Amino acid sequence: MPGTSDAIELAVIGGTGLYRLAELDQAQALDGDTLYGAPSGPVRVGLLDGHRIAFLARHGEAHSLPPHKVNYRANLRRLLDLGVRRVLAVNAVGGIGADFGPRVVAVPDQLIDYTWGRVSSICEDPGTEVLHVDFGEPYTASLRAAVLAAGARAGVTLVDGGCYGATQGPRLETRAEIARMRRDGCDLVGMTGMPEAALAREMGLDYACLALVANWAAGCPEGPGQAAPEITLQEVLDNVEVASAGLPGLLRALLSR
Repeated sequence: MPGTSDAIELAVIGGTGLYRLAELDQAQALDGDTLYGAPSGPVRVGLLDGHRIAFLARHGEAHSLPPHKVNYRANLRRLLDLGVRRVLAVNAVGGIGADFGPRVVAVPDQLIDYTWGRVSSICEDPGTEVLHVDFGEPYTASLRAAVLAAGARAGVTLVDGGCYGATQGPRLETRAEIARMRRDGCDLVGMTGMPEAALAREMGLDYACLALVANWAAGCPEGPGQAAPEITLQEVLDNVEVASAGLPGLLRALLSR
């Protein structure tokens, strides 16, 4: 049965619309707290083509946690305690740039943090070491390259690069906010990209993001005569389901190398 050792080759953190990995064999739910409190739910550890991987639903398996209430520190610490060293974060996002329409899957290479009030560092408690980690490249280059190569081998079309703008949520953004983000250089908008990426860097984890575009952001796509239809939850879930269809094949290709 799956266990709690360094043999876990990869952890996947699932976002909105991705609460289980049905392809896991011999899956075991591992409950447990951390020095930062309770994670979002159990870590499900199982086998995918003989490779041991872990899965954690970021919002909880019943989507009970809004983005600003997720205990990002506890989630990552729980994975670290289980021996995980590589994390692939799956995030449902909105598209801003022209190449990032609904159902596109992107592997961003940059971040801008617009969140506030979240516990964003492991350097919080008295007596803890103050860390000044290099975060110029917020995603681990080697893991990003491995994900892109795995997508090519699995026949999953991925957009290489893009800037993820992390907003507070849980509400969606105004057209003016998205216009500002576009001016800032953002291609994607989501609510969970930070502080997760920064915490992973502080904890020494390899970390990359697989961004599933669930909808156009407010006022997008740009251009004369472009309507901005109301975004519905069902639209988001339908697009995430389509965008995530290639995930099992991509994971198999990633683990095979």
